[in-house]
Amino acid sequence: MKAFADGIETDVHGNVIVSLNPKGSPRVMLAGHCDQIGMMVRYINDGGYIFFSQIGGIDPSVLPGSRVVIHTQHGPVDGIIGRRPIHVLKPEERGAKTELRELWVDIGAKDKKEAERVVSVGDAITFHLAMTHLAGNLVTSPAFDNKCGTFIVMEALRLCASKKIKCALFAVSTVQEEIGLRGARTSCFGVDPQVGIAVDVTHATDYPDIDKRTHGDVKLGMGPTIPRGPNINPVLEELIIKTAKAKRIPIQREAAPSGTPTDANVIQLTRSGVATALIGTPNRYMHTQVEVVSLQDLENSAKLIAETVTKISQRTNFIPK
Repeated sequence: MKAFADGIETDVHGNVIVSLNPKGSPRVMLAGHCDQIGMMVRYINDGGYIFFSQIGGIDPSVLPGSRVVIHTQHGPVDGIIGRRPIHVLKPEERGAKTELRELWVDIGAKDKKEAERVVSVGDAITFHLAMTHLAGNLVTSPAFDNKCGTFIVMEALRLCASKKIKCALFAVSTVQEEIGLRGARTSCFGVDPQVGIAVDVTHATDYPDIDKRTHGDVKLGMGPTIPRGPNINPVLEELIIKTAKAKRIPIQREAAPSGTPTDANVIQLTRSGVATALIGTPNRYMHTQVEVVSLQDLENSAKLIAETVTKISQRTNFIPK
C-alpha cells in the first residue's frame, strides 16, 4: 500500500492503519479484520500428539481430516487433525457429536520430546491456506472471514488515491475480531473517526437446507449487503444506497435488528459515537475450510465504498432526522 498511502503504521495491538489525506475532514475509518478462527496448542502427550483449544467459533464436526499449520517460534509446522476412524468407533459413537478433546494434531513426531523441539504450548494453529477457483467467479478458501474485509478496505483506499477526496481516510486491518472485536475497539479510539464503515462477511443463503424466513435472502454474485438496523447510521446508509444506484453497483438489503457481531458494533460506540455502516460480503459455509465467495462481490464492495467516500465532506451531516 506504500504506493497509494500517505502513511502506514502498526499500533501496539497489531492493527495496521493506512492513511490517505490525513489532514482532511471528517475522519473516515474503514475496518476489515485480518484475524481468522483457529486453535491453540494446549497439551502434547507422550506419543507426540498435540491436543488443542479453539480460538473463535469453530464447529468440531468439520475438523477431522483437516490439514493445518502450527505457527511456532521456529516457523510453520504442517500437521493434520486426526481422530479414530469410523471402522473402530462403537456403534453408539457413530454419528455422535464430535468433541474437541477427541481430536488431535499429528505432525509425524515419534514422541513428546521430538514434538516439543518445534512446537510449544500456546502456539496458534490455523487451517492450511489455499484458494481454489470454482465455476464462474467463485473461489473457495479457509479464512475468507475475513481476508475479504481486509482486501476490500485496502482496495477502497487504493481506488480513492486516484480520486480527489475531502475527508481523511483511514483503512484499518483490525485484529482479534473473532474473540471480541478487540482490535476495532482500540484502533477506532486511536483514529478517532466521525464516520466508520466496517466490512465483514455475511451468511449467503443460496444453498440447500437453510431457512430464508430466519436468515433472509442473500446470494453470491449479487453484490454486497447493506444492513439496516440500530447499528447503522441511517444517513450513511442512505448515502451508500444512493451511491450504489448512481454508479449502478448491485447491492442486497439485509436486516440487522440489533448490534451486529462485527467491528461495526464497537466502532459505533467509540467515544461519543461514530456514524457507522456495515458492508457484508456474501459467504457460503462460514467458519469452515471451504468458505465460498464471489470475486465480483469483492470488487463491487471496494468500488462502492470508494465512491461513497468521495461524497463525504465537512458539509455532510450524519445526525439522524
